[in-house]
Order: sequence, then structure tokens, then C-alpha cells
Amino acid sequence: QVQLVESGGGSVPAGGSLRLACVASGYSYSDYCMGWFRQALGKEREGVAAFSTGGGVTYYNDAVKGRFTISRDNAITTHYLQMNNLKPGDTDMYYCAASVGSCGGTWDYLSRVTYWGQGTQVTVSS
Repeated sequence: QVQLVESGGGSVPAGGSLRLACVASGYSYSDYCMGWFRQALGKEREGVAAFSTGGGVTYYNDAVKGRFTISRDNAITTHYLQMNNLKPGDTDMYYCAASVGSCGGTWDYLSRVTYWGQGTQVTVSS
């Protein structure tokens, strides 16, 4: 069973930066789609960014392209979401997520996510 633990949330003014980290353990398959989702109160959870642990392209929500970067360490146990030029609209609870198999076109489907972290709050003030 995969376990995910996030860290790195906080409060910043607009234009600021934060880096979220997700430490994963318990891998039992050769390929997972690992990524980040976010959810504001009363809204649907949406995909932010993702990558396949087996290699390949990264995926981004259009709203964050050019500002956010997803990356991982060489051991593949930790991945990061570097968030630059943050906007008030980025204020959300951010969740680390994992699903079995490579990401592909369904990287942001809530229905395919098997494992969730507990979430970390990001607040951007105007």
C-alpha cells in the first residue's frame, strides 16, 4: 500500500513562491502516475501536475503552466511541486496523489487515483 505524506504548504503574498514535497513509500508496481491535485472549499478537486515514475512527459493544468514545475528526486521516493508567481486563485488545499500505471491522458481523472496524501494548505494573499 502506497503512503503519501505532503509538506511545504503555507501563506505567501501574490507573486511569491512555495515548494511542496511528497514523500512516498510502499511501492509495489513498476509504474505509477504521481502528482498533485488541489481543491478549494465547495469546489471539485482538480489535477495540477503529474508524471509517470516509469518515465515520460509531465502533465500540467493549463492554469499553472509556466509557473509550476513538478520534479522528483533520483530515488523516486520524493517528488516536488515548485510553485512560482503564485496568485490568489491558487489558494487551495493541495493533495499528493498516486495511481497505478503511467499517466497518459487520464492523469487528472479523480476516478483513477488510488492513494491520497492528507493535504497541505496553500494560501496566497493579494
